[in-house]
Amino acid sequence: MVGMSRLCTVRIGSSTRAGRIDGDDIVILDAADVGDVLRADSEVAETGEAIPRETARLAPVVTAPDKVVCVGVNYLDHIEEMGRDRPSAPTYFAKFANSLIGATDDLVLPPIDVSTHIDWEVELAIVIGSPVRHASPSEALAAVAGYTVMNDGSVRDYQRRTTQFLAGKMFEGLSPLGPVLVGVDELGDGSGLEIRSEVDGVVKQQSSTSELCFNVVDIVQDLSAITTLMPGDVIATGTPGGVGAARTPPEWLTDGAVLRCSIEGVGATENRCVLP
Repeated sequence: MVGMSRLCTVRIGSSTRAGRIDGDDIVILDAADVGDVLRADSEVAETGEAIPRETARLAPVVTAPDKVVCVGVNYLDHIEEMGRDRPSAPTYFAKFANSLIGATDDLVLPPIDVSTHIDWEVELAIVIGSPVRHASPSEALAAVAGYTVMNDGSVRDYQRRTTQFLAGKMFEGLSPLGPVLVGVDELGDGSGLEIRSEVDGVVKQQSSTSELCFNVVDIVQDLSAITTLMPGDVIATGTPGGVGAARTPPEWLTDGAVLRCSIEGVGATENRCVLP
């Protein structure tokens, strides 16, 4: 199989193709997206085509994951700012594939008569590389293909309408995923990486993935006791302190704002917020 070190998904015409990062170029692979590369039973061939990285139109790293699972209140600094007790088990919720956009796509805000309470949440996202169920710690890490960046776009008033907050987390088109998948061979268990978000160049969140309450191995091991994790599944591991909802007064993403989410060793998503 193509090496997992650095892969991406690009838009070519009306379709998408997986690509392998090769310096300043992206070598196109014979697969629709990175998820297809991970699900392949045999070597994925290169097509012989390459495009410059600077002109590539990036799609979500995985365009149609079987599952998008997110972990809530999982950074120690975020737990503190939200006034929560340290959890004894991970808090899970889901997103759907149409929540995901590319690393530089416009982030289309809901119409203002729906909500103006749109928050940022930079997260280290795990991408599963092989099926795993009832994993031991070593099996959990072995099942991880690598990591990418995700913004868990949150519509806070919808999130708080009821005790079940899925409605505020599943809005369409608010969660950039990218720019690339970086393999476990480079980033190991994903710990010790700087993670930050910026709005219009102003740093809003800055922490380390070592602040995770439940780390990558903990999460994959726990989730695999609940359900079989499959290649291409995306697991967002939680966000650090500095979210807009916890500020005084609260701050929200607005039309024209540029949200940049970055993780050391992975790269950054950068998305301009627009109204429909």
